[in-house]
Amino acid sequence: MPDRRAIVNPVKGKNPPKTGPMAIIAATESDRRLMTRLTDTPVVERRKLYMSTIQVHAEDQRRFTLAGPLVGAPYAAMIVESLRSWGVEKILFVGWCGAISHRVKAGDIIVPDSAMVDEGTSGHYCDPSCRVALPARLMVHQTRLALQHHGASFHKGPIWTTDAIFRETVEKVKSFQAKGALAVEMELSAVFTVAGFREMEVAGILIVSDEISDYQWRPGFKTPTFKTAREKACRAALTMGRGLG
Repeated sequence: MPDRRAIVNPVKGKNPPKTGPMAIIAATESDRRLMTRLTDTPVVERRKLYMSTIQVHAEDQRRFTLAGPLVGAPYAAMIVESLRSWGVEKILFVGWCGAISHRVKAGDIIVPDSAMVDEGTSGHYCDPSCRVALPARLMVHQTRLALQHHGASFHKGPIWTTDAIFRETVEKVKSFQAKGALAVEMELSAVFTVAGFREMEVAGILIVSDEISDYQWRPGFKTPTFKTAREKACRAALTMGRGLG
């Protein structure tokens, strides 16, 4: 049997933040700042984590952590590992994605029920032959309820996670369309895999920022529907943080 013990492990440190059991990871700095503005739960601690910021929100018995930004599966794994070492047990990931399904448009929201692995990080946490990563079913259900509470409609289904944003070729898009993927992004399969390995519960919310379903790039970052979807997604994430933290 191979010896799979890691030589270097995440370190809790002498003065770890009191994160609480729930963390929201915002892939983009703009969503991290938006959630900071939207929440009425005060920030009681803020510090750097690698190239990201973490801030702990606490009031009465409620406590949750907001972390971000991040880009790509390896860095996402580092953030999840560090949060776990500090005691985080549940993670909600909020990010942006590109639509590859013809029925998904910029400004839509997706709650993934699986993530197809096309990145190199997940294979270090599970069998390298594993091609699909899964979230926690209960957290997915709670995420859907939180979105509904804020009046957000959403798609349910699989997404595709890639390492290479500039190598989303026509051939690859067609291949993942045939497998039923709704959209493509760069972190979520690794977030699911690492969280599963570390026995954490995890779910994700993706806001569709652009479309490549017809093999042409159509950005939607500046559309009113995208802005509205971001706010609803961030409000739902904060509801999860306050409810589970």
